[in-house]
Amino acid sequence: MISLHPFRATFSRRCIAATSGVRTYASQTPGNPMIEIFNRKTKHLQKDRAARNVEESRKTDYLKDEVALRLCERLLDIKRDFHNVLDLGANSCNIARALTTPNLDIAVPEGTPSPPLAERISKLTCVETSHALLHRDEELPFNKEINIHRDVIPDLETLPYQPNTFDAVLSSLSMHWINDLPALLEQVNTMLKPDSPFIAAMFGGDTLFELRGSLQLADLERRGGVTPHISPLVDVRDVGNLLNRAGFKMLTVDVEDIVVEFPDSFALMQDLQAMGESNAIMHREAGPLSRDVLLANEAIYRQMYMEEDAPGIPATFRMIYMIGWKEGGNQPQPLQRGSGELNLKDILGGGDFQKP
Repeated sequence: MISLHPFRATFSRRCIAATSGVRTYASQTPGNPMIEIFNRKTKHLQKDRAARNVEESRKTDYLKDEVALRLCERLLDIKRDFHNVLDLGANSCNIARALTTPNLDIAVPEGTPSPPLAERISKLTCVETSHALLHRDEELPFNKEINIHRDVIPDLETLPYQPNTFDAVLSSLSMHWINDLPALLEQVNTMLKPDSPFIAAMFGGDTLFELRGSLQLADLERRGGVTPHISPLVDVRDVGNLLNRAGFKMLTVDVEDIVVEFPDSFALMQDLQAMGESNAIMHREAGPLSRDVLLANEAIYRQMYMEEDAPGIPATFRMIYMIGWKEGGNQPQPLQRGSGELNLKDILGGGDFQKP
């Protein structure tokens, strides 16, 4: 589903003479580095194919809609209006739909409706590579409740927006298809205005570990080898480092597991295909899985992960939520080391050990 394989880059070596001898340096050759994890053309076709089956595509939006709602809830803690917001990798505008949903704020008195977050956003720019997916729901009522501008671009990794353009950038379940995530985060930081937030959610860690494990065992049993049907995911421990390298401040990263039950593994894989989340890694094995592997996978999945008397099999989706702020003059800054007026040992009860 998602892949983070080691990328391939081309380097040239230059030998530079010095008085003390010859030293060798590695330098990147001119042009863009060859970072190709996902086949972008394949992913574009998968999204288009999924969106054209409108009825089935909408049925399988349950995960994207739920994650978009949880992401938008994090905006409730930011008490400001946003004039210009970017939805990076908008899919079918799931974030826009979540922003127009009332009663997100659970802190309001019971029986008092909370206004939708859309009232605090003057303009929402939704950007996506698939025209069919981005415009799938443009006739639905939520479009009249928020000012949406849809942009179709060739590649999410090269964004056509000027520096200091947006008051906030949101992204829900799209960044796991990015080849060069560090470069994208740097672009996002540049496009944000100072002291503006980047809030995103992406698949990570142990997402679909049940399906991954059962498919590997089925491959070994029926074919005598393992093929990567589900590619690895970014680990939550790496997300903070990536945000920090891109220049974001005041970072917040947290993890949630969403467990969905399916009647069988065939239904799970059909839903992934209808979501446009099929495997798209470079040089993947062409063609569908064989019948033998699919049947073996179903039996192994049930044996290993299905609880007794459960109505179906579980599938775990691990969500990584992240918040980073572009540096700005009005941001709170940490105190300098040693500037505190209290001694930590006094607060913790002192450091001396006394016998009774």
